[in-house]
Amino acid sequence: MGQIEWAMWANEQALAAGLSECEGVWGGLGLSGNAAGVLVCLLEYPRSKRKKGSTMERCGQKYLTAVVKLLGPLTRNYYIRAVLHAALAVPAGFLLSTILGTVCLGIASGIYLLAAVRGEEWRPIEQKPRERPQGGGTMKPPPSNPPPRPPPDARRKQPELGG
Repeated sequence: MGQIEWAMWANEQALAAGLSECEGVWGGLGLSGNAAGVLVCLLEYPRSKRKKGSTMERCGQKYLTAVVKLLGPLTRNYYIRAVLHAALAVPAGFLLSTILGTVCLGIASGIYLLAAVRGEEWRPIEQKPRERPQGGGTMKPPPSNPPPRPPPDARRKQPELGG
């Protein structure tokens, strides 16, 4: 059995936490919790590339991937993400409406710490250029002559029987 990539689990957990904090704060008055939830969502939306196998990219991920790549080791290192999520979980824990997001951020922080200890790092999913089919082999040229047609007499409409 293959080795577990913990960062994938942490990414999903942290994204759920960010969405939960954004939703929970709309009912309350804490704009700082809303800002923290938006920050977590923007950071966690782009998935990391897996070591083996294929990674399914989220819709519109390539735009946020460019931002995360631009910030360099600050966003690529999972130790920093673990500390950031733990720090963002503390103030959100004081509002009852964001307690679910707080718990999720704490769990995500622990999973990111485990991923960092195991040597994982965020890597962008880069699009491979599409390969064009080679012009030979299995492709046949289009026909140069039209398809055969029956003689003009056979093309006339036959009288219907019955009546």
